[in-house]
Amino acid sequence: MRTFSKFLTAATAAAALGGAVVASASPAMAAGRNGVCDPGEFCYYFNSGEKGSVSDFTGSVADYGAKQPSCYDFKGAGNGRGVCVKNNAASVWNRSGSTVRVYYNSRYGGHYQDFGPGARGNLDSVLKNQNASHQFLGSTPPPPTRTNLSWALYQASGGRITCGFDGYTSTPGRHEGIDIARGIGSSVHALVAGQIINVAWGHTGSSGLSTIAVYNASLGRTIIYLHSAPLGSLRTGQWISKGQVIASESYRGVSGPGGAHTHVEMRVGRWTLAAKSVGDWHLENPNPTQFWISQGYNVR
Repeated sequence: MRTFSKFLTAATAAAALGGAVVASASPAMAAGRNGVCDPGEFCYYFNSGEKGSVSDFTGSVADYGAKQPSCYDFKGAGNGRGVCVKNNAASVWNRSGSTVRVYYNSRYGGHYQDFGPGARGNLDSVLKNQNASHQFLGSTPPPPTRTNLSWALYQASGGRITCGFDGYTSTPGRHEGIDIARGIGSSVHALVAGQIINVAWGHTGSSGLSTIAVYNASLGRTIIYLHSAPLGSLRTGQWISKGQVIASESYRGVSGPGGAHTHVEMRVGRWTLAAKSVGDWHLENPNPTQFWISQGYNVR
C-alpha cells in the first residue's frame, strides 16, 4: 500500500489540473477513458484484487507519462484516483478480445506479463507498481525480444561471459558480478541509465582497480563496472544514458592482458564500490538474472 502522502500529493495535483490525459492520446481513446472497465477495454486497478480506482484503455500505450497534468491517470472512483498509472498499478482486468502484454519499461521493453481475453489478476512481483507500457497483441503473443548482455555491453559481436555470477571455479571466494570479455580496446557501453556516483581510473596490472559506479534511483540499483578504462571525460555527478560509451576494455586491476574483461555488478541500493569477491566467502549481492531480464537482457 502506498503512503498516504504520496496519494494525497498526486490526487491534489489531479484535482487542480483536471486529470488531463497526454496530448498524444487518440480522440477515440480519450473519449472512452471514463474510469469504468467496459467490455472491449483493458483496465488497470490501483490496488491488488481489482480494487481501487480504474484506468481503462482501448489500445496500446508506449509511455503513460509520469507527471500530472500530462500523464495517463486513474479515473475511476476509489483509492488512487488522479494518480499517474505509470509505476502505480497493482492488478488488471482484460475485457478486450486480444491478449494484452504489460511491460516493465516504456516502449514495450523489459520484463512482461501477458493477460489473455477475459483474464483478470494481480501484476507479478516484478511488475507491481513498476508498469511502464502495455501492448494489445494478436491471438498468438510474439516471442520475447531481448538482447544478450554480452552484446549490449560492447554493442558488437564477439563478446562472451567468462565468469558468471558466483561462478568462481579456481579463485577463492564468491564472485559478486558477471565477467564479460571481447578484446582490449573494445568500447564498453552503459547497460542502464543513471548518475555516476564514483569513477576511479586505476592502471593496468595487478593493482590500481578501475571503477565506474552508476546509480539509478528509480530502480534502486547501482551498476558497477570494473577493470575497463573509464573515459577521461567521466565525472562524478554526471548523468549517462543507456547505451552510452563509458569505457574501453582493459585489465586495470588484473595481472595481465590475458585477463582483460569488464566485471559488471548489480548492487541493491546506492554503492560507490563493488563488493569484495576474491578471498571473501560472504555473498553480498543477490543473483542478478531476474534484474537483467527485467531490463530486456538475456544473461549470455
